[in-house]
Amino acid sequence: MATPPFKKNYRCVPFLQQFYEGGAFVVSSDASFIACACGDSIKIVDADTAAIRSTVEGGESEVFTALALSPNDKLLFSAGHSRQIRVWDLSTMKCVRSWKGHDGPVMGMSCHLSGGLLATAGADRKVLVWDVDGGFCTHYFTGHKGVVSSILFHPDPNKQLLFSGSEDGSVRVWDLMSKKCIATLGHESTVTSFAISEDGWTLLSAGRDKVVNVWNLRNYTCKKTVLTYEVLEAVLVIKSGSDFASCVGSLSQKRKETSVSSEIYFITVGERGVVRLWSSESAVCLFEQKSSDVSTKMDEQNRGFTAAVLLPSDRGLLCVTADQQFIFYSPVKTLEGEISLTTSKRLIGYNEEIVDMKFLGDDEQFLAVATNVEHIRVYDVASMSCSFILAGHTDIVLCLDSCVSSSGTTLIVTGSKDNNVRLWEAESKTCIGVGVGHMGAVGAVAFSKKRRDFFVSGSSDRTLKVWSFDGLSEDTNKPFNLKAKAIVAAHDKDINSIAVAPNDSLVCSGSQDRTACVWRLPDLVSVVVLRGHKRGIWSVEFSPVDQCVVTASGDKTIKIWAISDGSCLKTFEGHMSSVLRASFLTRGTQLVSCGADGSVMLWTVKTEERMAVYDQHEDKIWAIAVGKKTEMLATGGSDAAVNLWYDSTALDKEEAFRKEEEGVLKGQELENAVSDADYAKAIQIAFDLRRPHRLFELFSELCSKNDYDNHVGKTLGALGKEDFRLLFEYLREWNTKPKLCHVAQFVLFRAFSILPPTEITEIKGIGELLEGLIPYSQRHFSRIDRLVRSSFLLDYTLTGMSVIQPETDTKISNDEPPVDTDMKTRTADLVLPNEHTDEQNETHDEPEDKALSKKRKSKKSKSSAKKKAKGVAYTEVAAVPLAV
Repeated sequence: MATPPFKKNYRCVPFLQQFYEGGAFVVSSDASFIACACGDSIKIVDADTAAIRSTVEGGESEVFTALALSPNDKLLFSAGHSRQIRVWDLSTMKCVRSWKGHDGPVMGMSCHLSGGLLATAGADRKVLVWDVDGGFCTHYFTGHKGVVSSILFHPDPNKQLLFSGSEDGSVRVWDLMSKKCIATLGHESTVTSFAISEDGWTLLSAGRDKVVNVWNLRNYTCKKTVLTYEVLEAVLVIKSGSDFASCVGSLSQKRKETSVSSEIYFITVGERGVVRLWSSESAVCLFEQKSSDVSTKMDEQNRGFTAAVLLPSDRGLLCVTADQQFIFYSPVKTLEGEISLTTSKRLIGYNEEIVDMKFLGDDEQFLAVATNVEHIRVYDVASMSCSFILAGHTDIVLCLDSCVSSSGTTLIVTGSKDNNVRLWEAESKTCIGVGVGHMGAVGAVAFSKKRRDFFVSGSSDRTLKVWSFDGLSEDTNKPFNLKAKAIVAAHDKDINSIAVAPNDSLVCSGSQDRTACVWRLPDLVSVVVLRGHKRGIWSVEFSPVDQCVVTASGDKTIKIWAISDGSCLKTFEGHMSSVLRASFLTRGTQLVSCGADGSVMLWTVKTEERMAVYDQHEDKIWAIAVGKKTEMLATGGSDAAVNLWYDSTALDKEEAFRKEEEGVLKGQELENAVSDADYAKAIQIAFDLRRPHRLFELFSELCSKNDYDNHVGKTLGALGKEDFRLLFEYLREWNTKPKLCHVAQFVLFRAFSILPPTEITEIKGIGELLEGLIPYSQRHFSRIDRLVRSSFLLDYTLTGMSVIQPETDTKISNDEPPVDTDMKTRTADLVLPNEHTDEQNETHDEPEDKALSKKRKSKKSKSSAKKKAKGVAYTEVAAVPLAV
């Protein structure tokens, strides 16, 4: 079989991200997104895919306690322990205004239907109403004796009423017109939720006193008290025309109950983790879920629902659990006329630390994830939704493995801190076998690869056990007790990893005792001990084609060992911290590894070359899963995030070819534009192709043209912000070279003339770019300034030597400047003798001998003066270009 091509690159797609840690959340009016408090930030999450659309950063120490949305979903209101109330524009994700008003944390918020008023409930026992646009307080209400826990505006804008509930059990009704409390209603414990009937004249209040009170808003009396026998966290009124209303109608017809016009149907959720449907008139439960979808926890405080919201447009019911799950329910009418709630979607807000994961089935449609909880979460890879949960362990699940049995069913085996192993069937979502016998936490499990009728487990009790499927029946209602066929004391310390050979003949175990041992199946007879690592071994795996084993260790290395003699064949170094997982790819010719440094690395086995490094995690990567068919990767770790990695080698090759083809076409288009003297188009193409040298040539050609100033201005005016950022980067480089600086300075001058200062400051990284431009520009200015001053000295010298004189001509131009009289006097000696009649007349009166000697001297001086004048004139002509 031909070896598949090497994988050169992977593309990361975030699959699961942490977006909710419990506490405040709010759903948009169209149920398209959810705003969730997550640490010191707010995550805007897509309600369909759980993808994070955007993030609102609140500050390092800010913990959000209350959130609210405006009716049009354009503004988000937040408040936290800092007592700062902020208004965020969701289109820009910026805070548009903020103010402080409470003396303690804000515990609840409600926005008026008009969007102009915001009510806040504080731990300081106050209820305040704010003007959203002005940020000032319009109403100041006091009277509660405990922390105000819930608040709600009346949905009818004609009824200016505000309801608040406190931990002292009181419900107060505030009139916004008179700014007074017009009624005080009561519970025996903390009030957790309000709901208003459709006609607006009935108030339902739920509390932790396990009752729902129905209040008449005409006279503020209690019409009915419904006993629920559980601590309630939310009460919701079912509106007519919804799916729940139609189901309730069919249920009432089956019970042959006459519907009263004032009857109200409502939903309650609470600590029991079930959804229940009630009638206000009969005060009886019409429907109750048979079993809770909330995973069982050891801590009783973390059980049940913490909130619920009825979604619009018949999108069902959203319930939020104490372990940060968003469960979407849809009502369904059965053939018998009963109501059934189906889980349409389950979003996990926080996965805690991810310790292991595996793809399920041959089609890799599902991903099973083990986190720091007692159950396994199985996710649909396509929708990013948690499809189902496998619950049964009583302590944290540490490891898992999966396979497809000979009958075609998908099996999952898990090991836990409860010292047990469990066998699951994915289709029925049930546990079909339990293996008891280990004396410590089970930290590693592995299915057989060929026969798929047994699995091996390793524990902190340092033993290996082989578990058989013999006697396992698919029709049993109770889990079958699995039996161990072989047991061996394998290591001196905890066993971290187990791998079974492709032909089921061998099993390899890696331990904290720095060794890996190869055992012969099924009797667990020792074959070879692999020694060489300096720290504990975290991962072992057999090669799919060769007789070798790969190990990953805490000593930052990966080693490949020969099974025949236990010798180390290859060592891979590159991780900066412990290597926690290593797996073979591409039929054993490549490796993928992950470590405590948060990096994923791709290796070539033959050359020991590291082909790629990816840093998409913020903490340790404990788990890596490899798909069997597509070799898609999934990684997860301490940052509670799961990333999917897709092989992009072929796509990258196609994209590179496409870019090369586009580059050739663009290059030809560029040359055509230059030949047509269309410099604006040519410069824009040069920007698109990222060709700074060609761009410089174009600007140089423009500077040599007539009316170059207008040409450059028009060309720069057509550029966008990103093009200007690139232009400044190029100018910074050109400005460092004396041969290129004159063009750079001219283009820079034109760019600053075109762009207003406000747009210049908005360019990304402009500060750093200017830091590189200013020093060299100052250097060029100083150099030119020195040159100009030097040219003045040359002019002064030549003028002082009286050599700057135009040639004598019979025709003198009219615009020629007047000649200095001193210049005439000094150059008089340079004129020929026959032209100096005055001098001849003076010497005529002298003695004859002296006249002759003077005449000889005069001829010599005149001839030498003429030579000097010719030499100086040549020097003057040669010096003109230098001055220029």
